[in-house]
Parts: sequence; C-alpha cells; structure tokens
Amino acid sequence: MSMAKTVIIEENGGPEVLKLVDRPVGDPGTGEVRIRQHACGLNFIDVYQRTGLYKLALPHALGMEAAGVIEAVGEGVTHVRPGDRVAYASAPPGAYAQARVMPATQVCPLPDDISFETGAAMMLQGMTVEYLFHRTVPLKSGDTVLFHAAAGGVGLIACQWARALGITLIATAGTDEKCALALEHGAAHAINYRTDDFAARVRDLTDGRGVDVVMDSVGRDTFQGSIDSLRPVGMMISFGNASGPVPPVDLAVLAGKGSLQITRPTLFTHIADHARCQDMARRLCDMVVSGKVKVQIGARMPLDQVAEAHRQLEARATTGATVLIP
Repeated sequence: MSMAKTVIIEENGGPEVLKLVDRPVGDPGTGEVRIRQHACGLNFIDVYQRTGLYKLALPHALGMEAAGVIEAVGEGVTHVRPGDRVAYASAPPGAYAQARVMPATQVCPLPDDISFETGAAMMLQGMTVEYLFHRTVPLKSGDTVLFHAAAGGVGLIACQWARALGITLIATAGTDEKCALALEHGAAHAINYRTDDFAARVRDLTDGRGVDVVMDSVGRDTFQGSIDSLRPVGMMISFGNASGPVPPVDLAVLAGKGSLQITRPTLFTHIADHARCQDMARRLCDMVVSGKVKVQIGARMPLDQVAEAHRQLEARATTGATVLIP
C-alpha cells in the first residue's frame, strides 16, 4: 500500500487548521478508481467545509475536484481504464491529495486537448455554469441574467458561456479591475457593487423591467438587491453563500414583487446521476475545446501552501481559478 500527501482537517476553523499528512492509498473496490492526481482545484465549498458551515465528520480530507491519470479500476467500472486522463468534481471531499481512491461515478474522461491544470480548474465551476444555464431554468438567446461575483472562477466561465449563447449577462464584482475582467470575458455590462447600488443600476440597464434570472453565489450581502433586480415572474437562483447564509425568506415578499421564483440548487444533486454527470462534462469539454470558454487560472500553488491559498480566496484577492499542484 502506497502513501500520498493529503490535506485534512481535524477541527473546524481558519486556514491554520489545514494539515498536510501522509495517508495510505489502497486498491479500488467495486465501483471505485485510483487516481494519481496532477492538479487539484480550489473552491469556496472547501472553505465552507473547513469552517463548519457545511458539516463534515472529522477528521476529514478536503477538496472537491482534481485531474490526473487512472492507475487502477475496481470491478464494474467500464467508462474509464488505467492510463486514461480524467477529471472530476465529486463528493466525498478528498481531492487535495497526490493520489486517492474514490467512487468512479463522477470521474470523467479528459480530452487530450485540455491540460490537467485546466481540467482541475474547470470541473466544479464549469459544470456549475452548465446546470445554471441549461438545467435550472430554460434560458435562450436574448434573455438577461444578473451574475454576481463575475470575476471569480465560476463567473468568468459564465460570462463566456453567456456570450456564446447570446445571453445578455450583467456582471457584478467588488473592484473596477474585476469589472473590467468580466467585460473582457463576455459580460455585456459590469457593476461595482461596492460603489454602486447594483439593483438600481440593473433597473437602469433594463429600462425598468428587471432581469429574467439572477445567479447569486454571494448570499447574505446581495440577496435583497438580487430580489429587487428581478422582473415579474423572474427566477432567483441562490447557489452559494460567500458572504454568509441568506436570512429566512418571507414568501409573501416574492408575491408582492411580482410572483417571483426562487431556488437553491447544488451541483452535487445534478451530478449524482452518472449519465447526467457525464453529459454535463461532455458539454463543458466541448465548450473548452472549441475555444468558446477559456478557463482562466489566476494562481498555481504547491499543495503545501494550501492555507495561504484559502486565505487569498476568502479575502477575495483572487481572479479566475486557483489550482494546487500536488
């Protein structure tokens, strides 16, 4: 049995609770694969798990996405073979590692045209955009979407995806530089939410109508403004809580503002089904290989600097994706 450097937490807390340890890596069982990982992705869900906002049984490894090469497969695994290049976004956590054994269901073939670093940076964020644009609410060319935190990893993919589909995306970000980055990646408009009332600006940009859909991963700080930005019968998609949990919602407010709709989807519900997961990954890979979506990697850091990577992510000091190199 070989050993692999793996990042774990034994208690909830700040970045200082992240520990790099040696853990044994055995052979895959039925329905499992063993992957030698070349790059690992960093996401806000990792922060939520580290702090305890999303509960894990401790101690626990962290990390939800990576890319590498299949070393071995267990009984019943037929869609990948030893030697295949793969990438994944998947539960349970454990992607911050040199190697791991994990369920094969969400492990997806990675085309030769996509690097391991890009594969590790795109799966969770890219498949999130895939379900937001194609599975949560029907979107079509000409629709208008308000997208918060548009200069982050998910946001920059969303800007490009929207441009490819003919969707008008209004971006928000916390600095003028990040707003410029969103515009460069395909946003039609960008609003600095620290200096402007974004809901009022949205009304101006839509001639008072409001947007068809809001996609909000910020949570508490933007929730009310997001509701105020919607047209009647518009859809509010809350898919994250970077600023903290959304407070309880008075459903009567949704009625009073025009029969608004609200949903709280997760990627992991969508990818729990093997066939759907593979279909989502294929669509994402097609977008990347075609050049319609370019995955920006803002930082590459060795695995032993994972605590600093978390500090930068929480401080919103990053643009694009961060990858850890094991």
